[in-house]
Amino acid sequence: MSDEANFDRRMIEALVCPQTQATLSYDAERQELVSKAAGLAYPIRNGIPVMLVDEARKLD
Repeated sequence: MSDEANFDRRMIEALVCPQTQATLSYDAERQELVSKAAGLAYPIRNGIPVMLVDEARKLD
């Protein structure tokens, strides 16, 4: 089963960026939750968002 199948998109509505408290957008291709306000993308691993700044990827 893929990560996308395990991830509940409704979860995005309840999650915010831990750094800025801004809303997140879902990038299905990269399996990430993106915070444009912080310039970070939080990975989704095994269907679970990893909401740690240290684990986030900096946006280009």
